[in-house]
Amino acid sequence: MKKKLTPSRVVFYIVLIVGAFIMVMPFYWGIKTSMETLPQSLQVPPKLGITSFNFDNYKAVWENLPFATFFWNTIVMVVIRVVVSTVLSAMAGYAIARIKFPGVNLIFIIILIPMMIPGQIYTLPQYLMMSKLGILNTITALVIPGLASTFGTFLMRQFFMSVPVELEEAGRLDGASPWKIFTKIMLPLAKAPMVSLAIFTGLGSWKDLMWPLVVNSDADKLPLSAGLALLQGQYTTNFPQLMAGSLLSTIPMIILYIIFQKQFIEGIATSGGK
Repeated sequence: MKKKLTPSRVVFYIVLIVGAFIMVMPFYWGIKTSMETLPQSLQVPPKLGITSFNFDNYKAVWENLPFATFFWNTIVMVVIRVVVSTVLSAMAGYAIARIKFPGVNLIFIIILIPMMIPGQIYTLPQYLMMSKLGILNTITALVIPGLASTFGTFLMRQFFMSVPVELEEAGRLDGASPWKIFTKIMLPLAKAPMVSLAIFTGLGSWKDLMWPLVVNSDADKLPLSAGLALLQGQYTTNFPQLMAGSLLSTIPMIILYIIFQKQFIEGIATSGGK
């Protein structure tokens, strides 16, 4: 049965179309700018349509910057952060949600405190730690601050709180150890929120800008986000090349989102709705 097209529904569709246009417009403008020359990108008033399909800026960015190195550094940083952070968050979330021990609620409150404080406050203490460890200008310095996730622990704790206790009791009756209950019963159930957490962590790590610029100064040790900042000059910036580099850096994340779109939505619905 077709729904009747009422005036309110027409207005609703118009609002959705306008919202979609507003969301897509910056991405379109980035593509347009990346295929222009610098004078064309600074033209006032700007032309809305794509005037030429010139890919010289993409070639220039790839040749002028160690883009392959940036990609590799970013992939290493993201993979390690995602794997370690997801595993630690699942273990900590399960322990807080299911294991009853003295002070568990206090520990959970302490874990939540960093979520209420701006992350910039931790920059100086973390930098001093990396300096004392002698690992400045290394990939290790990029990875360490992202190995633990307060949000991830909270997310996994909320999910495990929603799992029926009877599943664990059935495992204990079958003689399963706590570790086996966690790995064989609980983790398979937590696939959706773990994938969701991995996507959140991966996106956050991929676009992390401030920390790499603080802890590393060598171009060969920078990820994509910080490496692209080298295209911004003190007095002038080649915006077409900057847009070309930015678009190249977003391609892997767009592909991953398309692949894991279903799991991402399921993870948000499962962990946020209970």
